[in-house]
Amino acid sequence: MKARAQRRARLTFATLLVGWCLVSNAVALNPIVIKGQKFFDSVTQEQFFIKGVAYQPRSEVRNQELMDPLADVAGCTRDAPMMKALGANVVRVYEVDPTKNHDECMKAFADNGLYLLLDIPTPRTAINRKHPEYDLIKYNAYKATVGAFAKYPHVLAFLAGNEVTNDKTNTAASPFVRAAIRDMKAFLQHNSARAIPVGYASNDDQDIRDAIKDYFVCGDEQSQADFFGVNLYEWCGGSSFERSGYSERTKEFENYGKPVFLSEYGCNLVRPREFSEVQAVYGDQMTPVWSGGVVYEWSQENNEYGLVRIANGAATPLDDYKLLQKVLTKVNPKGVKMNAYQPQQKATQCPLISDHWKASDKIPPTPSEGRCQCMMENLSCMATDAIHKNVMTNNANSSTIGVQLDMMCGLTSCDDITVDGTNGYYGRYATCAPEQKLSWLYHQYANDKKNGHRACDFNGNAVTMAPSKNDLAACDAIQPDLSGPSVDVEQRKSMANIQNASKGAIVAAFAIVAWSLIL
Repeated sequence: MKARAQRRARLTFATLLVGWCLVSNAVALNPIVIKGQKFFDSVTQEQFFIKGVAYQPRSEVRNQELMDPLADVAGCTRDAPMMKALGANVVRVYEVDPTKNHDECMKAFADNGLYLLLDIPTPRTAINRKHPEYDLIKYNAYKATVGAFAKYPHVLAFLAGNEVTNDKTNTAASPFVRAAIRDMKAFLQHNSARAIPVGYASNDDQDIRDAIKDYFVCGDEQSQADFFGVNLYEWCGGSSFERSGYSERTKEFENYGKPVFLSEYGCNLVRPREFSEVQAVYGDQMTPVWSGGVVYEWSQENNEYGLVRIANGAATPLDDYKLLQKVLTKVNPKGVKMNAYQPQQKATQCPLISDHWKASDKIPPTPSEGRCQCMMENLSCMATDAIHKNVMTNNANSSTIGVQLDMMCGLTSCDDITVDGTNGYYGRYATCAPEQKLSWLYHQYANDKKNGHRACDFNGNAVTMAPSKNDLAACDAIQPDLSGPSVDVEQRKSMANIQNASKGAIVAAFAIVAWSLIL
């Protein structure tokens, strides 16, 4: 039975691979890999430079809770050929819904030679720079997004955060982003047939630019960013390599040790944008250090950065599109062959705590659903569904759970649910879901009062329960859940062989794998 189940699992995986090849109706793009400070095509060994465009149309989808451009087949098939004609080879997408099907959009991008650079968090699941936390809700949401897209060979990389820390007042949020990087890398190592880089995109704040670039590549390697992006808008109008500050930024990253690129660029203070910086980004002054960049952005929105205007389902090129196309299609950055490139290993020191930088190098633990559930099974006082209702506080709608958490922290110790990214303190249950944290405080307070039946009520928001367990210490040993669309060793070998095959043989290789598994 076990052998039959394993064969069925392998057959299912192979069928999915063959299905993807049939859906794409084209040769898959070669996966991109990292060596030292550069990206490379894993098959041709050529250095890879990002010629990207930010893609998050939103003017026609404002009523949607999640604006997922990769589920809009009509939009993708309309825009992908225009992006190819623009000279782009990468699209950066900021928000997706992992529950939707993305095969046809990913096919459209693959058919037009476009890789995907995907932000993992959405606005609802992003780490809040003012009140940072990293819990089960975020962890599971991130896993869902990564798991939904890891199967596509033309996913260039994932971004675990975008400008979460953006000035000296919120640097303590950065440890939480590093925790997300660590966990998504672990998730991919456990579930994916190939290594997909996970990195971070920062703004260019003068007070923290040096500290933040070092922070994300220092210390524990598993939580380091695989690459670093900079959203850079300093080159405006007819500026120059020196006047824009591009020269200084280039010097700062000369010996960085990880790939770095412009995760957004394209100042619009002078319009139309002539994109004179493109020659520098892909020229001899920057290509030894930088790996290209992503122009912001595809569609015309209220901020007026658009390359095209989308209306009534049609996309019309604007002057910015034509001007960018004129320069982007002409650049041909010169790189090195992967085998000839011998990077120097470099260990970066973590930045010290200072007036401008207050992020600890001790990061939050990985959220464990099993640990939090085990804790709940030990409680004699728990939150009810009433906590999910909204209440009026200070003439504004607030969640009951938020109000109750604030109240309980005035009645009992909140050490077990507290986080402090400056001092590196993360309470025992700080990564549990909000209702689980509240249940812990209810239980703690009720037991402190030595009278659970009277103390466990809190205006109907809590109820007395009979614990099914009596061993909280055992909960601490329960490890995080890394489950996902996993593949076994044979599948990994098959995938590796396919990825290393020549372009002309790749579909046939998938078919051979599937047929061998059937036999």
